[in-house]
Amino acid sequence: MATNYLNYTTMAGDTWDILALDFYDDESKASLIIQANPQHSHVLVFPAGVQLKVPVIEESALETLPPWKR
Repeated sequence: MATNYLNYTTMAGDTWDILALDFYDDESKASLIIQANPQHSHVLVFPAGVQLKVPVIEESALETLPPWKR
């Protein structure tokens, strides 16, 4: 199954957990972005202008949540 990605250009001060919070509303999903960008896995705080791939998470996972959590 192919994974879809968004292209993102970092801003100075971005971190993996901030990106995960911005894209997924969940800091614990930072590992998904790190795995998609292994060449930058050593970076803790990004400078501006780094090109990253951000995996798109399918919305189908929301269907398993109860209506009050959607």
